[in-house]
Amino acid sequence: MADDYYKLPGGFVLAVEHDTPFPDVSLALTEPNGLIAIGGDLSAKRLLDAYRKGIFPWFSAGEPILWWSPDPRMVLFPDELKVQKSLKKTIQKQPFEIRINTAFKQVMEACSQTPRPDQDGTWINQKMIQAYCQLHEIGHTISVESWQNNQLVGGCYGVRIGRMFYGESMFHHVSNASKVAFVHLVQYLQSQGIGMIDCQMNTPLLASFGAREIPRNTFIDLLSRLVNT
Repeated sequence: MADDYYKLPGGFVLAVEHDTPFPDVSLALTEPNGLIAIGGDLSAKRLLDAYRKGIFPWFSAGEPILWWSPDPRMVLFPDELKVQKSLKKTIQKQPFEIRINTAFKQVMEACSQTPRPDQDGTWINQKMIQAYCQLHEIGHTISVESWQNNQLVGGCYGVRIGRMFYGESMFHHVSNASKVAFVHLVQYLQSQGIGMIDCQMNTPLLASFGAREIPRNTFIDLLSRLVNT
């Protein structure tokens, strides 16, 4: 059967079914930046296949699943982590108990409830939470959590494949709780031999930690080696 496509202002994008392979990322639309496919499902198999190819899902409630591979790509190499002096002082005071993978679903739910500048609603809907919890059950996700008085007050999470990590989201209920968790996450990933952290899109916060944009073809080249080691 011939492939079906959606016609958008920026061009045509593939409509994927459950067993439809993703197209090459070079075919992603320029506008909107990196949209490469629409549809499919959020099974663990589909998600892992997407991440291995440099593709991730991002869509709002009421929309079909939208798959993206932007160019350029924001990444953080763990050995390039920058921690500002004020944050270093906060970390030295140890205001939080840091835990790893003790409340993955809670972190996702808290991220889904956190308002984002310039965003109406959240892409972390119940389908996403259920799907990533399945990835968590098979050992492909990591959450780092900041706790105070046995209460979860901040954290971040993402997906791991081989020596590659894909950062997804973070939240805080107490000042600096997510930043401290993120620093611990990067340090933990470095100790685990992770070679690159995918930050997806450029934000001032990520740039302040040393993340930078690289061309998508460079990202894919590095990714293809890291996911297989």
